[in-house]
Amino acid sequence: MISKRVPIGQYCCERIETISKEYDGLIDYIDISSIDNVEKKIHTYQTIEAKEAPSRAKQLVQKGDILVSTVRPNLNAVAIVESLTENLMVCSTGYCVLRSNGTIDNRFLFYFCQSNYFVDDMTSQATGASYPAVNSGIVKKSLIPIYTLEQQKHISSQLDKVSRLIGFRKQQLSKLDELVKSRFIEMFGDPIINSKNLPEKFFIDVVMLQRGFDLPTQNRVSSGDVPVYGSNGVLDFHDKSRCSNGVITGRSGTIGKVYYCKNDYWPLNTTLFSVDTKGNNIVYLAYLLDYYNLARFYDGTGVPTLNRNVVHKQKIIDVPLDLQNKFATFVEQTDKLKLEVKESLEKLETLKKSLMQKYFG
Repeated sequence: MISKRVPIGQYCCERIETISKEYDGLIDYIDISSIDNVEKKIHTYQTIEAKEAPSRAKQLVQKGDILVSTVRPNLNAVAIVESLTENLMVCSTGYCVLRSNGTIDNRFLFYFCQSNYFVDDMTSQATGASYPAVNSGIVKKSLIPIYTLEQQKHISSQLDKVSRLIGFRKQQLSKLDELVKSRFIEMFGDPIINSKNLPEKFFIDVVMLQRGFDLPTQNRVSSGDVPVYGSNGVLDFHDKSRCSNGVITGRSGTIGKVYYCKNDYWPLNTTLFSVDTKGNNIVYLAYLLDYYNLARFYDGTGVPTLNRNVVHKQKIIDVPLDLQNKFATFVEQTDKLKLEVKESLEKLETLKKSLMQKYFG
């Protein structure tokens, strides 16, 4: 149980240096959108001439600094400066820069700034309805639990290990997705240019797009077990008419985006096309349509909408069913591996949440 807390500012340097107005050279600028608030990392920065930098590009950062976005604190855009670049590294005044004064482990502080306690604290004090924000003073007044420096390092070491494993599992999932895409190209080539010179047919002879329709309000049965899909996901449930497991794609809104439905579904909305597979393997077809990029047939006029008559007249590769099934089997095997990795990832994320709650409240 956490018994005592003190303000963050007690452990941090009071002053963060700013770039001189006279500096004439390149800077690497971390603006307010540079931090990935999911991965908690600086994912990009701008290399620009100091003289051309925006007025908010002022704070000089050092390796080990923790950057806390003071804008929309509920999103928790927080990152640690892992390494410096070849130019002066400068961040926006939209960040509170937390620099250890030697009395706190910076990674311990970094994890605290990701805790629910900290996020709730900042969110509760944010002002501004359309652009909620806090200031550096509020950030530095947030109360962090008291641990000895040795205890802090132990805590951050534990969280580092779990975080690394989480990152590794995410990489595994990404690589498995890439593996399936590579297998598709290996077997069928690029379907847009037909790089393997496979037989072709008109789109409508291989697969047909069927426009979704609006289900009358009185026919929407919430007690049913079949999901009703609109362009933004599941809208309701219906237990009478249905489509068997298959593929749907965005007609407007999410134009050309492909959804593979493993279970029965009801394509509710006119913003969707249900796909008549005409005997093709649905797994293969989902990947084919995704690669085929139906959105490219939008003519650029009016509200972005996919015209099925235009699509139906296009040529598309015609692959024997046995090869389609072979690819689908590979996807199924890969999906089993992905499920194992996802289960491991969920356990690790649960463990991390538990440790964060234990140490930070």
